[in-house]
Amino acid sequence: MSTIAEVAKRAGASTGTVSNVIRGTVRVSPALRARVESAIRDLDFHPNEIARSLKVNQTYMLGMVLPDVTNPFFPLIMRGAEDRALERGFLLVTANTDEQIERERRIVSALRSRRVDGILLTHTGGKDVDHIRRTIESGIPIVCLDRAPVGMKIDAVMLDNVRGAQDCVRHLIRSGYLTIAIITGPLQLGVARERLRGYEEGLREAGIEVCKDLILEGDFRENSGYRLAKDLLLQFARPSAILVSNGVMTLGVLQAFEELGVRCPEDVALATFDDLAGDRAFHPRLTAVSQPGYEIGARGATLLMDRIEGKVTKKPSVVRVAPTLIVRDSTRAQLSPERTPLIRNSDSYQKKALPSS
Repeated sequence: MSTIAEVAKRAGASTGTVSNVIRGTVRVSPALRARVESAIRDLDFHPNEIARSLKVNQTYMLGMVLPDVTNPFFPLIMRGAEDRALERGFLLVTANTDEQIERERRIVSALRSRRVDGILLTHTGGKDVDHIRRTIESGIPIVCLDRAPVGMKIDAVMLDNVRGAQDCVRHLIRSGYLTIAIITGPLQLGVARERLRGYEEGLREAGIEVCKDLILEGDFRENSGYRLAKDLLLQFARPSAILVSNGVMTLGVLQAFEELGVRCPEDVALATFDDLAGDRAFHPRLTAVSQPGYEIGARGATLLMDRIEGKVTKKPSVVRVAPTLIVRDSTRAQLSPERTPLIRNSDSYQKKALPSS
């Protein structure tokens, strides 16, 4: 097995320069970098990171704990975090909790045992946060992504969920949909409650009373979207539009539409959080609150590495990234004398009835 000294000799460089090229933490001239990288390839050199971590008390490994890697939103977060980590010489190790708090505890404990330098965490929810607090107190920083423990001061990078839901409800109202239902995520999660709050604020600012019968709690899984959409569509008075709180539940809603022969948007309009991959296959294409998952992951990893390297020493902070409302045909305007559109006037809304024919 080749040594770092042999690589340095072949490249005509110092062992310190070889180390800087491997770590990527210090700038090296392009020509010298090319010689070192060529020597590494020729000698098939692989650094002994275990020995190095014992020497410097740093493993250059980050843990990432996600709730459901089959949800298309989370691989985007993972890719953003991984790209930033590799740029700074860190390796990202990912695990899936399957939305189970006990599994989250076990994974966090295993990451601590393997001496990761920091953890990116999408919290499963609930009041059980002792494992998070103990990990931070042990000297391992944690940055939460998308979801954070309620009432705990911790670094987090999250979507502005209230704004996303509120913007979507405003759009639906302007398009003539006044009876708007929402399928929420599990309301033990702050992210689900924030989206519900944005929905309610969007209705109230337009002078529309919030109807509890139009608020159905799901679990961010496809089957709950399917089941709850059927509940809404089979009631005597259907809503004119449905806002779904994530893309996975929306897949279930679309299945319910198909089974019941519901036309969108002619019978019921549909909008969703998450701009679903493969949206072009849906007819009509879906209006979506697009979440910048890659940006959330990238900014979270950057904040975590800055904490590890002592570049950030201030108290924990929450970074909110802005969503983007993408309007498509699933919420195409359906105006009639019976549907009273609301015309935005400055920062408030005023009702304006259509003239009768």
